[in-house]
Amino acid sequence: MTTANKITILRILLIPFFVVEVLYFVETGNELHRGLAIFSFALAAVLDGVDGYVARRYNQWSELGTVLDPLADKLLLVSGIVVLTLDHRPRLAMIPLWLTGIIIGRDLLLALGAVVVRLTVGKITVRPRLTGKIATVLQMTVVLWILLKWSEEEYGVWLEYLLLGAGLFTGISGLLYIWDGTRQLGTHPSSLPAKKNETRS
Repeated sequence: MTTANKITILRILLIPFFVVEVLYFVETGNELHRGLAIFSFALAAVLDGVDGYVARRYNQWSELGTVLDPLADKLLLVSGIVVLTLDHRPRLAMIPLWLTGIIIGRDLLLALGAVVVRLTVGKITVRPRLTGKIATVLQMTVVLWILLKWSEEEYGVWLEYLLLGAGLFTGISGLLYIWDGTRQLGTHPSSLPAKKNETRS
């Protein structure tokens, strides 16, 4: 259990706290709960960079970390997206269903594809792409934008652009990851046509 993994586990533990604080704010309208929700979400996002730095700086790479780190990212983002897709008006703005569908659909397809590649090839090579990183940043920005209630002020017009950008880059990144997966499958011997047994006359 490395220091980097402990930080990642802390990020995971912040997720239910974040969701509960959002729901408490929606129910009571108490701004303290909204502030705590913003703080916990932002802290979890910042710790994402911290555990990565610690792992690189002190050479704390581990098999557990390769599983926990992306899992923490997905749980944080999906939790934020889903809880804000519910109708909390007039307390908070809503994330449209089409964006939630794109995000969850992409993640499900990638998870299924990863299982297929691992079972077929034996291991999977994931190449981080700029489009995926931009999609993650835009998704986090959308969540914070709504929690900060900027969607209700003069900055509200920018929320539409953020939503479109998040949907676009999420979709593109998903297609690129699927392309990488199909290439890994295509180059594996098990994907080649089976040779017919030749019989002697």
